[in-house]
Amino acid sequence: MNRWIRRSIALASLVIVFTPLPSGVDGTSAAGLIAQEVRIVEWRVPWEDSRPRDPYVAPDGMVWFVGQTADYAARLDPADGSFERFDLPPGTGPHNLVVDGAGIVWYAGNRAAHIGRLDPETGDIEQFPMPDERAADPHTLVFDGRGQIWFTVQHGTMVGRFDPATGRVDLVPVPTADSRPYGIVVDDDDRPWFVEFAGAKVATVDPVTLELREYALSRPETRPRRLVVTSDGAIWYVDYAGGYLGRLDPETGSVREVPLPGGEGSRPYGMAVDGDDRIWLVETGTRPNRLLLFDTTTSQVIARSEIPSGAGSVRHMYYDSERREVWFGTDANTVGRGRLQ
Repeated sequence: MNRWIRRSIALASLVIVFTPLPSGVDGTSAAGLIAQEVRIVEWRVPWEDSRPRDPYVAPDGMVWFVGQTADYAARLDPADGSFERFDLPPGTGPHNLVVDGAGIVWYAGNRAAHIGRLDPETGDIEQFPMPDERAADPHTLVFDGRGQIWFTVQHGTMVGRFDPATGRVDLVPVPTADSRPYGIVVDDDDRPWFVEFAGAKVATVDPVTLELREYALSRPETRPRRLVVTSDGAIWYVDYAGGYLGRLDPETGSVREVPLPGGEGSRPYGMAVDGDDRIWLVETGTRPNRLLLFDTTTSQVIARSEIPSGAGSVRHMYYDSERREVWFGTDANTVGRGRLQ
């Protein structure tokens, strides 16, 4: 049993309400755009300078996240603001986590070449090592519809599939050398899609044959960091280097890009899509960081606000479809929630 479980209370703070932009990205009239309010709430994490990141809402409503620089997984109860910490083995460098239907937490041991299993009831941890020493840095995990976990290996230049039931790991090398596979999502057909941060590409893997296909983006200097899939099957990504939101049509390979309000220096990073195909994303190049809400049907930013803590950087986001709210962690040592009113 893992004896190092810590409990702490921290009350919700740093609350702000914001209203939509008066105009679209390109300066056109906002008449007819959805006029709604968004409330942002942030909870200050009690373990300082631990880089809380990649929150995930469990079936019971608890919000799990990792402390990347302090080797822990933790959960927040949004109802009372309490935190509970589960220490991971020293040197784990947890990068990301997901929670299955039984409440088991699976995390990426980014600095320790494994995927970990944490049982919150007992605190027990089991490690599943990568079968290839080149796959030393599991990066971002995502479930498919069958309970398999797909993940990227950034510096190992691979994408992988992990079976939680058997512990088996399948690794697929990415053809483009040093392309740094980064964000990953799964579409409605259980097909994983991921971006190549240093390769200016989006790629996918056939879940049956494990055949990998790459799509080159329109500009070689593009640095795609995260991505989402909308209900029409389109792949949307953020260009961290250029300040664009891009759309890839997998059927034709065509790419369309929309410049973001912050321009080239906006550094868009974390993103998520909601049930209405609206994309939440954060401009991390601005100080403080800004949360944007983009309507894919009108190609307009319909709301934006500065994140109260400043954020520093929002690296990943999670949309909770049951409660219709988005969650994020910040380098300002907070966990935050955005909710349409």
